[in-house]
Amino acid sequence: METIEGKNPVLEALRSGRAINRVLISRSFRRDPKIEEILILAKNQGIIVEWQERKYIDQRSSTQNPQGILAYASPKDYVEVDDILAAAKKKGENPFIIILDGIEDPHNLGAIIRSAEAFGVHGIIIPKRRAAPLTGVVAKASAGAIEYVPVARVTNLTYTIKDLKKELFTVIGAEEDGEKLVSEVKINGPIALVIGSEGHGISRLVKDNCDYLIKIPMKGKINSLNASVSAAICMFAMER
Repeated sequence: METIEGKNPVLEALRSGRAINRVLISRSFRRDPKIEEILILAKNQGIIVEWQERKYIDQRSSTQNPQGILAYASPKDYVEVDDILAAAKKKGENPFIIILDGIEDPHNLGAIIRSAEAFGVHGIIIPKRRAAPLTGVVAKASAGAIEYVPVARVTNLTYTIKDLKKELFTVIGAEEDGEKLVSEVKINGPIALVIGSEGHGISRLVKDNCDYLIKIPMKGKINSLNASVSAAICMFAMER
């Protein structure tokens, strides 16, 4: 059983219709609009709500900071890449996908999912190895966006990229030594944006299969950004 922790993640899980078994809420909460909406949604969906001491909830937390509220839910399901493409087609939109190569920090993954939801990304692809899985920590870092952004997990990113190219995707990798500035790339059609890890960047085989490598112009003395910040900047540029 997975835990969903924090007011926003629990609220969005309930709004999305996620399968939740019960919700624990701190007795110390006073009137709070989000808590009141959580109570209404839980009641309408027949979900058990337990009022507990905050210490009791903290002891059951995986994030160490559940903000006095925790829900027990069925594990978040991964989807297939084809499901992401079908969802974009249903909306009548060109698919916009994020591919994460080596993002192992769950906080970074959660922040990227949060930005992806904000910029209209249709889905995220992660590898089965060397990648943070979907956990309660990721859900909390995403502020609930995990409920709206489908995530596919694949065995081999390189093969997946080759398959996407057959679907007329332009594959763009974000790298410090990219040959184009992020603002210079103008693409009409399906886009797959590749974000690498902070320590190693994009792996060689994945990089070799990118159509373009882009970089973010940097003026400061520190020439690198957190992976989730880089991803958000590139998403904004691609969405435009």
